Amino acid sequence: MRTLLATLLVSLSLSATAQPATLNGNTLDGQPFSLDALRGKVVMLFFWNTDCAPCIQKMPELRANAAGWRGKPFELVLISTDRDRTAALAYLQTLKQIEKNGPAMPALWAGDLKFAAPLAAPAAVPLTLVIDTKGAIVARHAGRIAPEAWDDVAGLLP
Repeated sequence: MRTLLATLLVSLSLSATAQPATLNGNTLDGQPFSLDALRGKVVMLFFWNTDCAPCIQKMPELRANAAGWRGKPFELVLISTDRDRTAALAYLQTLKQIEKNGPAMPALWAGDLKFAAPLAAPAAVPLTLVIDTKGAIVARHAGRIAPEAWDDVAGLLP
């Protein structure tokens, strides 16, 4: 109950600002990326790095849920905060080899990105942000991805 209440309070305070999040740069495979281009979709940003055991442990769950929402206006975006871009790239290439039919999702490295308020690279990972169809951050989950994060997404999907 406390977690649900805390999530609701964070959601309400984030919704009150309702300033669209802005994020631009390139994906790890060199494609241009803009969060603005995802308006109209519910977006989950997952900040992670290869040294973070909880982050790596949650990757299968993230990918399974993203696969379950294929065809819905939902996008999961992975943002690595590794110090070295090559660590994230190597991990994701291995993941693609293991899961050849896994869901396609943008994978970014924080060092290649331009953040604009209210969005910034986090000091600690994992961090999950849920963004509504208008581009506003409506939920923030620090630490392991709580089930409430998926509830937030489901509640925003048509």
